[in-house]
Amino acid sequence: MNRPKYLLDSYALLAYFQAEPAGAKVRNILKEAAAGAAKAFLSVINLGEIYYIVARKRGETEAGVITEAISRLPVGLVDATKERVLAAARVKAQHPVSYTDAFVVATAIEFTATIVTGDPDFKETESRAAVLWL
Repeated sequence: MNRPKYLLDSYALLAYFQAEPAGAKVRNILKEAAAGAAKAFLSVINLGEIYYIVARKRGETEAGVITEAISRLPVGLVDATKERVLAAARVKAQHPVSYTDAFVVATAIEFTATIVTGDPDFKETESRAAVLWL
């Protein structure tokens, strides 16, 4: 059986932790991943993005709490290797997206995973990687 693979964007996990309506889809993906019915991934670059977004809005203590909570989720953390950095750079060179978003796209391509996000910037890269819109 081919399990679905999801690459969570920062938008997805922030929606989940802030109990936004879009977070319900993320919760379902995490339940599937915990049951072994799906695989979920997060780029370490997005982990850093989540940290700084939360730190700016709620302080570094809360940012640490959120990143610790992420480490307990059934989500594989994908490191930023030299190959992934260059793959993201190629995406960034070809599409008007942030460098962080370019990491998401490059990682999704590498893992043949569906990007989970509500960030409209990913409309620019839908031809490169599938998107599950929140």
